Amino acid sequence: MAPIERKTELTSGAMALLTLMCLIWGLQQVAIKLANEGISPALQGGIRSAISLALVWAWSWWRGVRLFERDGSLWLGLAAGGLFAGEFLLLYSGMTFTTASRGVIFLYTSPFVVALGAHLFVPGERMRPVQAIGLLCAFGGVVAAFADGLSLPTSRELAGDAMVLVAAVLWGATTVLIKASRLARLSANKVLSYQLGVSSLTLPPISLALGESGVTALTGTVVGSMLYQSVVVAFLTYLAWFWMIGRYPAGKLAAFSFLTPLFGVLAGGLLLDERISATMVAAMALVCFGIYLVNRRPAVSRADLPEVGPNRPSPAHTGLSAESSIDKR
Repeated sequence: MAPIERKTELTSGAMALLTLMCLIWGLQQVAIKLANEGISPALQGGIRSAISLALVWAWSWWRGVRLFERDGSLWLGLAAGGLFAGEFLLLYSGMTFTTASRGVIFLYTSPFVVALGAHLFVPGERMRPVQAIGLLCAFGGVVAAFADGLSLPTSRELAGDAMVLVAAVLWGATTVLIKASRLARLSANKVLSYQLGVSSLTLPPISLALGESGVTALTGTVVGSMLYQSVVVAFLTYLAWFWMIGRYPAGKLAAFSFLTPLFGVLAGGLLLDERISATMVAAMALVCFGIYLVNRRPAVSRADLPEVGPNRPSPAHTGLSAESSIDKR
C-alpha cells in the first residue's frame, strides 16, 4: 500500500468536507428531538449505540482491527463507557425539555472541560493563555444562555439546559480519562466499542427502570432520525474524520469545530421554528469563539499531530495513535 501523503495546509476540498461534517453534527440535536417523538430518550440512546456498535464491529472485522485482545484496558474501558452512557442519558433526556438550538450550545461547552481537565491531569498539556481566554468566553456564553432561559414562561428549558450541560461535562470527562490513561494507546475502534457497548447494554434497562414509554410511534421521521444519528453521524462522519486526520494536521481540523454549534442553532430555528433571541445569538457567538480559541494550536512541525479527543483511528491502518482524533456525538 502506498504511503499516505500528509499535507501541512487544508485544501479547499478539505475545508468544504469539514464544513459539511460540522453541519451534519450540528443537525444531531434536531434529530434527537424528532426521534424523541416516537422513542423514549434512554431507549433511543441505547438503540443508537447498538446500531453504531454493529457498524463499528463490521468495519473493524473488514479492516482486520482486533478488538478483543487482552491488554489490561477492561476496567478503564468500562469506566469510559459508564461516563459515555451517563452523557447519553442526560443528553437525550435533556433534549425533551429544552430546544435543539439551546441544547447544542450547552453540549459544545465540552471542549472547555477537556482543556481544563487536560491541564490538571494530562502530563505535558498545560493550558495556554489563549485557551484561558476561550474558557472565559465559554463561561460568558453559558451565563448568557441561562439568563435567556430565565425569561422563558416555564422552567422546563432550564431543567433541560442543566441536564445537557452536565452531559457536556461527562463528555469532557470521558475525553480526559482516555487522554490520561492507557486507553489513548488503543485503536479508535476499541475505545469507541467500549463506549458504545456499555451504553447499548445499560440504557435500555435504565429506560425500563425509569418507566419510560419505550417505542410509541415508528414513523418515517422517527426511523429516519435514528438512522441519521446511528449511520450518518456516528459512523460515516467517523470514517470521514479519520480519513482526513490521516492526511491533514489535527489541530487545523479541530479549529473548524466552532461551526457545529453555529449550524445547530440555525437548524433549530429553521427546521423546528425555535425562538432564537438576541441573547442566544450572543451566547452562541461566545461559545463558538471560545471553541476556536481553545482549539487554536501553536505552529508545529510537519511531523507533529496534536491530540484532540477520544474517538480514534486504528494505528495499524492510519499510522495514528489513539491520541490523534476527535469525538463527535
